[in-house]
Amino acid sequence: MAPLNGRDFLSLAELSPTEVQELLQLAIQLKSQQVKLRCNKILGLLFSKASTRTRVSFTVAMYQLGGQVIDLNPNLTQVSRGEPVQDTARVLDRYLDVLAIRTFAQAELKTFAKYAKIPVINALTDLEHPCQILADLMTIQERFGQLSDLTLTYLGDGNNVANSLMLGCALVGMNVRIATSHGYEPNAMVVEQARAIAKNKTQVSIIQDAQAATEGANIIYTDVWASMGQESQASNRNPIFQPYQINTQLLNIADKDAIVLHCLPAHRGEEITDEVIEGSQSLVWEQAENRMHAQKALLVSILGAEEP
Repeated sequence: MAPLNGRDFLSLAELSPTEVQELLQLAIQLKSQQVKLRCNKILGLLFSKASTRTRVSFTVAMYQLGGQVIDLNPNLTQVSRGEPVQDTARVLDRYLDVLAIRTFAQAELKTFAKYAKIPVINALTDLEHPCQILADLMTIQERFGQLSDLTLTYLGDGNNVANSLMLGCALVGMNVRIATSHGYEPNAMVVEQARAIAKNKTQVSIIQDAQAATEGANIIYTDVWASMGQESQASNRNPIFQPYQINTQLLNIADKDAIVLHCLPAHRGEEITDEVIEGSQSLVWEQAENRMHAQKALLVSILGAEEP
């Protein structure tokens, strides 16, 4: 029950296709209660950015496994007074069994992982959001019964979610199209990583035409147009990304059985309309629930667990 066995989880690129499939299978089994496991460990949450789903889903997942959670609000710790990352990492290493970090720079996450012997989990950085994508893949597999031979279209800013989606889709054999305006493309290094993983078996495409990207797609996905830390740019970005809004007209271009995903929070009327997010093709709420199940599987895979 611990294929990741004490490893860090900083990027989806660090996993093999088999490890991704094993995590998803375990998540589905935990959700359906086909297996019940106990993991009496302590999880620390060190979040420098706001969080609802990630914070609550990790907390509930750990409690349901029989473990404990310590919420390490940076404003209430010495981190806020400038304690070096490597010092904080080496101290927390002596108190916790695993640490989930939500921060800005991927480099800070890597520094924590370098100086802490305990596993470190990427709970979101400006570069990647791998925990979100585990839940997304789980949601897609539940609906379609497979992950390969499908096409996912992401519309909007080429942000951390777009980066991790490319990696996740490439790992499971799914075509992925990122539709965005020029100058807002995903990270070039991650694009190359994803294409290397895909090995020409699936397509990782960057497209400016929203309609061309949506045509025939099985999954339509979006996120806010201005991520955390970019709120001041929101008014300038809205006209740029308006053609990438998921609305009924755009959804009608996709496959007739297409589903709609959004990692939330949503700015209704901007990247997605009320009609679509509340519509019959939306699996947004199932997707949000699956954060807890996917992260529970991740914790079990990293820390190990026993039957109660």
